Order: sequence, then C-alpha cells, then structure tokens
Amino acid sequence: MKKNILLSILSGLLLWIAWPPTPYSTFLLFAGLVPMLVAIENIIQSNFTKKGKKIFGTAFIGFFIWNTLSIFWVYNALKMVGEVVALPISLIPYSLAPLLMATACLLYYRLRKITTRSWSLFGLVNFWIGYEYLHQSWPLAFPWMTLGNGFAVTHQWVQWYEYTGVYGGTVWIWILNILLFLIYTGLKEQENKQLRLKLISAFVLILVIPLSISLYRYYSYEEQHNPSNIVVAQPNIDPYGKETTIPAYQQVSILTHISDSLGQANTEFFIWPETAIPNALNEDNIRTNAFFLQAQHFLNKYKNGNLITGAETFKVYNNRATTTANPYGQQGGQFLDAFNAAVNIENSAEVQFYHKSKLVPGAESLPFANQLSFLKPVFEHLGGATGSYGSQAEPGVFYSQGGIGVTPAICYESIWGGWIAQSVKKGSQFIAIITNDGWWENTPGKDQHLDYAKLRAIETRRWVCRSANTGISAFINQRGDVVQHTKWWVKTAIKQDINLNSDITFYVRYGDYIAIAGSFLALLGMLFIVLRMFVRKRILNFPA
Repeated sequence: MKKNILLSILSGLLLWIAWPPTPYSTFLLFAGLVPMLVAIENIIQSNFTKKGKKIFGTAFIGFFIWNTLSIFWVYNALKMVGEVVALPISLIPYSLAPLLMATACLLYYRLRKITTRSWSLFGLVNFWIGYEYLHQSWPLAFPWMTLGNGFAVTHQWVQWYEYTGVYGGTVWIWILNILLFLIYTGLKEQENKQLRLKLISAFVLILVIPLSISLYRYYSYEEQHNPSNIVVAQPNIDPYGKETTIPAYQQVSILTHISDSLGQANTEFFIWPETAIPNALNEDNIRTNAFFLQAQHFLNKYKNGNLITGAETFKVYNNRATTTANPYGQQGGQFLDAFNAAVNIENSAEVQFYHKSKLVPGAESLPFANQLSFLKPVFEHLGGATGSYGSQAEPGVFYSQGGIGVTPAICYESIWGGWIAQSVKKGSQFIAIITNDGWWENTPGKDQHLDYAKLRAIETRRWVCRSANTGISAFINQRGDVVQHTKWWVKTAIKQDINLNSDITFYVRYGDYIAIAGSFLALLGMLFIVLRMFVRKRILNFPA
C-alpha cells in the first residue's frame, strides 16, 4: 500500500513541476498521470478489500499535492478576511478539485469491474472531462486546474485550441498518459512485442502529429492588418489600502496621468484595471458623478477615445427585482444590487456597463443560493458584504463610437474559454481583461493568470489587452505571444497598435463541444454502472 501512495505522490509532484508558470517542464504532463494509473492498477490486481475506497484515497493524495502546490497563493488572497479563517477556507479550493478528480478514478474502477480495461480507460477520460466541465459550471466553480491549462507556458504547442479549446488539451494529455501506462503494463505483463510496437507507434504519432500541426500553424499564422491604438494603465495601488489610504479622486488622477503620458491623437481605447474607481457609482445617476466626470474630462482631448475601467457600481429598485438585491434605506421598500463592473466611457452621454458574471464563490457570491437562502438574512445583517454581488446572465460586448467591439473580462473570468468565446461570437474584435492580482501578492498566481490569457487569444484569435492594478499588465497577440508586458508592482502604462479581428474560429462558433460530449458520455457511463449494480443485486437476491 505504501508503494501505491508513493506512486500517487510522484504523480502529484510531476504534475506540479509541469504546471505553469514553470518553464521547460510542460512535457511532464504527458507522463505525470502514469504513476497514478499504475498505483490504481496495483490496487485493482491486489487482494485488498474495499478496493474502491483505497483507490479514492490514493488518488486524492496525489491530486491534493498537485493542486495545493500549484495554487497555494489562494491563502494570500484570503488573508484579508483574517489569518485565523484563511487556512480552513483555503482548504476548500485545495481539496474540492482533488475530491472530484478522485471520484473520476473511483468511477473508472467501478466501470472496470463490469467491462474491459480499454472501455474503462475510455470511460476514465470522459469521467475526467465531466469533472472539469462540472467544476466550471456549478456554483463552486474554480476551473483553474483544468488539465488543458497546463500548456499556457508552451502555447506554441496548442495552436489548435482555435478548434478544441482547452478540453482538447485535456484529451491529448490523457491519451498520451494512457498509452504510456499500457506500454509499461505491457512490458511488465510480457505482452506480445507486436502489440507493444503498435502502442509505441500510437504514442509517437499522437504526440508528434498535433505538435507538428500546431508549430506549423504558429509559424505560418499571419494577422490581418487592422490596427487600433490601445493604452493600458497599471496604477500600482496596494489593494489592501485601496479604500482607506488613497482618496478615490487621487487614484483617478494617477490613472489619468499615466494614461495621458502615452495617449496620442489616434488612441481608441484606454484600459484601467478592476475597481479602478473604488467609490461605488449609482448606475442610474452616473453622468453626474464626480469621478465619472473626472474620467470623462480626461477623454476630452481624445476625439475617438474610449475608457474601459473597473468600478464598484450599484442599482436601486423599488422591489426585489433580482435574487441578489438586498434591502436598502431606513424606510424600507427599496432594494440594492451591488456589482463588480466594467464601464465603457466615451466623449458622449453614452455609458455601457458590464457586470462580472463569474463570481468568486463565497467572496462575491453565495453558492447554492436557493438551497442556502436561509443564510441570506445573516449576510444582510453583515451589510451584504459577503455573497451579495449581482451579475448578468450573458457575456457582454462594449462598442466604441467607431463600431469596434470589445470583450470585457473581469479578473478570473478570463479562465472561462467558453464564456469569452460567446462574447467574441457576438461581435467582439479584441479582449480587454481588467484585474487586481495584488491580492495574491508576488506569487505564481499572478503569472498563471497572465499565462492563461494566452489561451484565450489562441481560442478566439483575438488580441488580449490586460490591465492589472499591480501587475502584470500585458498585450498578447493572436498567436498567444506576450508582445509587451509590465513588471510586477510598478506604476506605469504601456501602449500598442493591435490588430482587430472579426473572423470566427471553430471553437468560438461551437464552444465547449468536447466538454459537453464528454460529460454526456460520463453520465451514460455512470448510468451503466448503476444499472449493472442493480441487475447484479437483483440476481444475487433472486430466490433459488
């Protein structure tokens, strides 16, 4: 049993070493799951009792190590609520994905008991995809560790994400790991040489062909010349003191100053980070707000200029218009929705809003709000400080006066490839990511977040313009190359002529079709397991 635990730990360490932002080790993804598969196989072939329980526990250990070492920085972001509670709360993202990953392995074992190893391994891939799709779709969503994200550092290898999205990378990794596992077990079990040669040939072909196609696409890809001048601002304001140490007016002044230092007559967009305007803005009265007028005054000299900025906004209703609205005012009868928003400001009365939709569970939204609605009065008593943000059901697109479409993505929304693709499908020609990665401090979290944005560029063939409050701000071209970036924790701005693109990729057109198909097959596999167990139980209990 100790040997199997060591194999599981080895898998966890290999996957961690291969994970962004570590360079030069991505190839370990193609073998990192093999020790785990060997450990599971050892348990299946053993005389252990309760094999399912042992497989689940063994798999969880390795996946917990991989996840915790890769996203340890989550703890830093939670310290703002107090160090006493930060650690136990951190255990949720550290443990939740490993629990789902281990469940996929348990389902593989259950399927293995009633069918062949080949069909079971096919089922394992689908169970895993089903877990990944669930973990990007349910109220506790946190798809940071989706296997296909592992190629974010070596984006040259996966240019075909414009057809498959990150789930194509997940499938690629699993197929190659399974083939290596079968080659290993074939050697161990002394299977015939002809079969081993076929497996080795399949491994080489499935490794080389997608890699070759991707590299050819990378070096031959040419952007259509359709320039637009963009300025990205990085004010470098400590997020922990953003609402207390620097007045909001001064924060806006810092942003206008660094933006103005690079702005030119033909600049079409200035992009400021998440919550760049820290004081809450009433969306219905925004045109008379002092901070809005300060930002619009800055645009006066830029005739065709647009400003995309993060802001805290709110709307007041005379009834509970949404499930996230909280009671407002002392007289009663009114309700307020607060938003983590992106606002598009221009040289006119037109103002466009986008409300962050992929909210951080717990911090920005109450998971399973209907089931846990009894907790809502508790949050209201706390001033709606937790789980109170409103959102919108569909991705948004901002349009400039000149008709340029932009995808606004706030913070970790940028790791939802399908969500970004929906916005692009609506007419977006480039992607604007606004974020405040300073919560994570100087950890790999900020680097992973930047690296993942490369994959959005490839999937959609759109430039990504990324404004981060404390870094790393960047421009990413349609091949996923970081063309220009800032340093961490510096006050600065960068500008770039990007190429707008209106062409729709296969992935943008069809979205996460691999994930949907895989999840459907996973459900069929689970149904098959349940039916076989039911039939077997009926046969065993049938009187002689």
